[in-house]
Amino acid sequence: MLGRTANGLFWMSRYLERAENIARLVDAGFRMSLIRQTNSEEDWGGVLESAGVLEVYGEKSDGVPGAAAINFLMRDKSNPSSVINCIENGRNNARMVRTALTRETWEAVNESWLQLQQVLSKKITHATLPDIIDLIKRRIGLMRGTFSGTQLRDETYNFAMLGSFMERADNTARILDVKYYVLLPSLMHVGGSIDNFHWQSILRSVSAHRSYSWVYETEYKAANIAHFLILNRRMPRSLAFCYEAINSNLAHLARDYKGQIGAHETAARTRNSLLTASIDQIMETGLHEYLEDFIIANDTLASEITDGYRFYK
Repeated sequence: MLGRTANGLFWMSRYLERAENIARLVDAGFRMSLIRQTNSEEDWGGVLESAGVLEVYGEKSDGVPGAAAINFLMRDKSNPSSVINCIENGRNNARMVRTALTRETWEAVNESWLQLQQVLSKKITHATLPDIIDLIKRRIGLMRGTFSGTQLRDETYNFAMLGSFMERADNTARILDVKYYVLLPSLMHVGGSIDNFHWQSILRSVSAHRSYSWVYETEYKAANIAHFLILNRRMPRSLAFCYEAINSNLAHLARDYKGQIGAHETAARTRNSLLTASIDQIMETGLHEYLEDFIIANDTLASEITDGYRFYK
């Protein structure tokens, strides 16, 4: 496969995954703002921080009122990670590799882009936001399901899956990290109703609220939630689950290309650390430090995949 094609598949999936992640973050921020008795600036600041665009937003606006933050995250063209930009970039990459995709996959991507472009062309209000978020999740689910249900399990599939799971792992790590250092209003709230609602919102933002209750029949505890989102290999958005999928797809590529690259060793090392770690060790040494190291390792892996498979050749 040409490096440009592999690159297009990888980034098509990353951008589409990112679009859904941003929409879910906005949904979580919106839910938190509804129960605030005072202004919700801290909540939206945390959402912008999770999305990695707080500095970009700060260059445009003073303060973070809800409506402005929502529109910045969802439809602002100056925000490289806005939902509309992610959908458009995903569609552009899909068009570039159209011959590698099934007709059904391309049509799902193109039709979703057309519909969401129209919906996101108008200013979003608190009244219209829930329906728009539901639409985004449905359209991303349609694209993901169509790709999974029609695509041959070859290198096309493997490069696309690498993009999806690397983006998903990055998102989960950043959300969990920000919970500790941005979203928590004050140490005095730890374990209280506000703290618990923040944890519920984090779980909702990664589609894990109900599944968490199936595994942990207790109240919301930091150690349990961190374990669920980091080490639980059955939770589709956990770091451990993502790295099982990343290693599996890299193994298929190694067989197809009859050899390994540096990315294989990096991915295996991260997977093994997730298999052998305990949540007690992680919390004792520092959750923030652990997640920072993970994000750096994940970025390193992306660079090694890019270089090793010559994405731009």
